[in-house]
Amino acid sequence: MRKLVLLLMLCLCAGADFAQQRNADSVAYEAQRKKINDMLDARRSKFGQYSESLSMHTGIFGFQTKKDIRHSADILMDIAQTDEEIFRQTKILLDYRAFQQTQAQTQSSQTQTTNLAYMNTINKLRNELEKVKTEAENNRQAQNKHMNVLYIIIALMLVSILIVARRKRDIKI
Repeated sequence: MRKLVLLLMLCLCAGADFAQQRNADSVAYEAQRKKINDMLDARRSKFGQYSESLSMHTGIFGFQTKKDIRHSADILMDIAQTDEEIFRQTKILLDYRAFQQTQAQTQSSQTQTTNLAYMNTINKLRNELEKVKTEAENNRQAQNKHMNVLYIIIALMLVSILIVARRKRDIKI
């Protein structure tokens, strides 16, 4: 019984450790997602600036100047750099997700292996308990047989003593 209680406590501790690590992994994953979403928001605002710069015509007769075109090109380069950074961060997020899935599968298989080992141990202990119970019952039955034989012997001895005592009394009379 003591072993079973220790086994259950060990299972609970392992489950708590897994939950704590799972929570830490989720926090890191969510932080990475937030970072990417913030970068996408920044890209949207930059694209809005690019659209505005394309519509700016500060030149003579409403034409774009070199400065307007350069400003639009700079914003476009900034958008391209932001896109590259978004791709890098997305790759990190996907790699992290793949790592989490691999880790979850590994953890699952380890937990399953551990549970199977626990189940085997429990079954082994149950079998041993049954074996001990059977042996105890056999010992009780054997003890009862011995006690019955002892009672019969004692009864026979008493009957013999009574018979011998009666014969001696009959002989004296």
